[in-house]
Amino acid sequence: MTKLNQILAVEKGVKSDVQRKVTDAYHQIQKAPLLSGISRTYQPIDDEGEQLPPESTRVQVQTDAVLKGVGQALTRLFDVTATKDWANCSARADVTVDGTVLLADVPVTYLLFLEKQLTDVHTFISKLPTLDPAETWAQDEHTDSWRTEPVKTTRTKKVPRNHVLAEATEKHPAQVQVYNEDIVVGYWTKVAFSGALPQRRVNELLARVQKLQDAVKYAREEANGTEVVEQRIGERVFAYLLA
Repeated sequence: MTKLNQILAVEKGVKSDVQRKVTDAYHQIQKAPLLSGISRTYQPIDDEGEQLPPESTRVQVQTDAVLKGVGQALTRLFDVTATKDWANCSARADVTVDGTVLLADVPVTYLLFLEKQLTDVHTFISKLPTLDPAETWAQDEHTDSWRTEPVKTTRTKKVPRNHVLAEATEKHPAQVQVYNEDIVVGYWTKVAFSGALPQRRVNELLARVQKLQDAVKYAREEANGTEVVEQRIGERVFAYLLA
């Protein structure tokens, strides 16, 4: 008994072969000289006249034969495709993760859809922003985000000061140098917030997606192992078309 995965394995080759044959047939019937023939004989007016040999060109392409060949090629494609599509209606399998059936009796066409979507989900999750590992983060209930521990820093202000280099005398004024001194005038307390995720959470999500991807692939292989009933559609189609 033929299985669905066997039909899928030959489908691409059948399509390529049929496309080539139909293309060749189309090009054949576009060449008028191949469809044309001639037979010509010569007879002089009297027996003394010049004798010339007959000329003939045979018809090389018969349109009916080309049509029949195209019909035969397409019949194979129609049958393979019909067998696949009929089988897809009954090919189903369970998606099982860690021994538990997550999705039951899933059609193989939907399993193919799931595979593609999960690839996109995996790509999306892998690009999620993560928290800066250089900081220590904790969840903040008030903002529903992550926050760091408070860090206190000082705020300073430059205050001018005078430094007497030489005291004043009766003959000379005092020599004074002006300089600025940084004086602490307050304190900053900084807390950073982030809406990103911890790397361990992203890794956990990626692992779950990968596990489901594997389960879907296993289910698809199981569904593709379904035995099929080979369909004979093409013969009826072309028996009507070429009647």
